[in-house]
Amino acid sequence: MTAPKPLLILGIESSCDDTAAAVLADGVVRSNVVAGQEAHALWGGVVPELASRAHQEHIVPVVHQALREARVRAEDLDAIAFTQGPGLMGSLLVGACFARSMAQALGIPLIAVDHLKAHVLAHFIRDFEASPAPSFPFLNLTVSGGHTQLILVEAPDRMRIIGTTLDDAAGEAFDKGAKVLGLPYPGGPLIDLHAQRGDPSRFTLPSPVIAGLNFSFSGIKTAFSNLVRKGQESDPAFMERELPHLCAALQHRIVSALLANLRKAVHAHGIRQVGISGGVSANSALRQRATALAADEGWELFLPPFAYCTDNAAMVAMAGHFAHRAGQHAALDVVPVARW
Repeated sequence: MTAPKPLLILGIESSCDDTAAAVLADGVVRSNVVAGQEAHALWGGVVPELASRAHQEHIVPVVHQALREARVRAEDLDAIAFTQGPGLMGSLLVGACFARSMAQALGIPLIAVDHLKAHVLAHFIRDFEASPAPSFPFLNLTVSGGHTQLILVEAPDRMRIIGTTLDDAAGEAFDKGAKVLGLPYPGGPLIDLHAQRGDPSRFTLPSPVIAGLNFSFSGIKTAFSNLVRKGQESDPAFMERELPHLCAALQHRIVSALLANLRKAVHAHGIRQVGISGGVSANSALRQRATALAADEGWELFLPPFAYCTDNAAMVAMAGHFAHRAGQHAALDVVPVARW
């Protein structure tokens, strides 16, 4: 008896500076290709115009490679999912235009995906590494360079934000702290690397006091900048000598703020299945401390594999998988949305 044809979804991600494409077969990863953009390191951050140009150069070869690695023909696809937003408008336009054209040419459905929802649904991606997925409802901390949100996830298409940052995102605070220290972009992973050799108690940074389940990282960022500046004024060798301890102090304070609110959310809603996703979920201190906190509090904690923490197309295809099953398709004239 012939096995039924799997549901094949092509995902396309182009919200910021990574051009990515992935193919999922019944929710299982067949390929996951990402092309980064090293040019932004020269500028200390993402330059929108450079990002959109690079997406135009990368998107065709990236999609071609994703199909080739998945051993799938374009004609075999059942639907195409793309990131509609939020993100950089020029970058989003490249992915949206390509996805619309390809779906129209193939005569298959088009699926517009919320980038932040895709990060949440990354927990459900399956590949060669068997990993458990949460059941609904669960709480999710989505933490990245542009967003920090606590989300009550009731179903793949029902998510409610119960806490968000009032200013900077946690990943932005990491990157800006790295810039103060003269570290290249992206600075978050370098903060994590140096912090592993440092003492987080060597320097004290303020703990933000915010009502409810919201976050604020601007005060931490400002206090850290002042700490480094004053240290440099009194001792020109201060930053070089204290680099691991400065990184450890910054990382400790940001992670503490994230986990304090996550703990409050669990207690407030009585839900003990907890996920953490987004680029900052790759941070070693956040993963270690969250794992320890979950063990102490009796939570079931879910952390995506590293490949699905940062921006990737597998999570977009996963969101597309759920949407396609629910019959949630977009019109061919759908447009990207920079801010949700």
